[in-house]
Amino acid sequence: MQAGPVVRASGLPGITLILAGLAMLGPFSINAYLPSFPDMERTLHTDRVALQQTISVYFAAFAFMSLWHGAIADACGRRRVVLAGLATYALASLGCAFATRVGQLLPLRALQGLSAGAGIVIGRAVVRDLHEGPLARRMMSQVVMMYGLAPAVAPLAGGALQRAFGWRAVFLFLALLAATLFAAVALRLPETLAPQARQPFRLAPLAQGYARVLGNRAFMTWSLSYAAMFGAFFIYVLSAPVFLMRHLGLGEADFLWLFGPATVGLVAGSALAGKAAARWPVRLTLQVGFALMGAAIACDLAVCLAAPAGAGWYVLHLFVFNLGMALAMPTLTIRGLDCVPERRGLGSSVQLFVQTGFNAVIAAVLAPLLWGSLLSLALGAAALFVCAGAGALLAART
Repeated sequence: MQAGPVVRASGLPGITLILAGLAMLGPFSINAYLPSFPDMERTLHTDRVALQQTISVYFAAFAFMSLWHGAIADACGRRRVVLAGLATYALASLGCAFATRVGQLLPLRALQGLSAGAGIVIGRAVVRDLHEGPLARRMMSQVVMMYGLAPAVAPLAGGALQRAFGWRAVFLFLALLAATLFAAVALRLPETLAPQARQPFRLAPLAQGYARVLGNRAFMTWSLSYAAMFGAFFIYVLSAPVFLMRHLGLGEADFLWLFGPATVGLVAGSALAGKAAARWPVRLTLQVGFALMGAAIACDLAVCLAAPAGAGWYVLHLFVFNLGMALAMPTLTIRGLDCVPERRGLGSSVQLFVQTGFNAVIAAVLAPLLWGSLLSLALGAAALFVCAGAGALLAART
């Protein structure tokens, strides 16, 4: 029988804030430098397609390493893996700040991707180390609620740094953020996995663990559903420079048009999820979440077909979609991890690998393919939502 955690979260105020900060590092790695793309094109003598590959490389490295963060944390404990990841990320961010051509950025962005996932992967496992059932869903919703601020805050901070100091300051800021999180983890985050509950980091046990997790049909279906659901929103984030500047005629200081409604929806949905955790059954939570997302997708398609004037019409759906998505997120995550109770760290790794690997495909293929028009973006988001809904239905019946 698995031993309990070393410490309970209730005894350490601020642990939820630390977990949220670790999760926010990923969105900041993407969204903070999007407003700097025009400046980076000029100073690095490159084009937008090449800069888009710095996102794809980040996601590919993030997805690959996310498979290992959880397994390493299952063997060595949660805390030391997070600290190593943050230190590596800070150094890679400093390197990005001093790059002189896009070819130098690519390996450094890959190094950022290899290290950034440690916090979010292990943070999910920490939640399940500490709590189960409604308490786990509630804590996860609190993390998501604070994490939801990142997509709005990151481009605002990045835009302000870009206007004041140029794009290099954005990467210096990311290095400082990682250093601050390193200090917070070192001082306040306890070890939550008891030594007797750890799994050996050896080839045969690891192979068996991965085979068990990857072969768990319910777990994989929940993971794929989550990835497709998030992709329906994230395709707009990855297309933000084209979506906002080209199609809606906005400037580099106007990214709040996209991230403002999205963030308010995420925060409101996460707050609702926290209240619903103890009151609503899992099935009702998912039904309401997917109904809200479906209504948002329908609204987006209708607006694109009607083609009214004004940017506000084209971002309205993001609030409603993210409201439903944030309501469903904790349940999808916890239901997936509950399918692999003995390998939560490894399971969290696979969850993030599936999501991030899918985001890499969106960044490299789907976003450039679909950002040619507002309607094509809306149709792409609709297709991803349908896949997410079908996956959730199938997983619930497995």
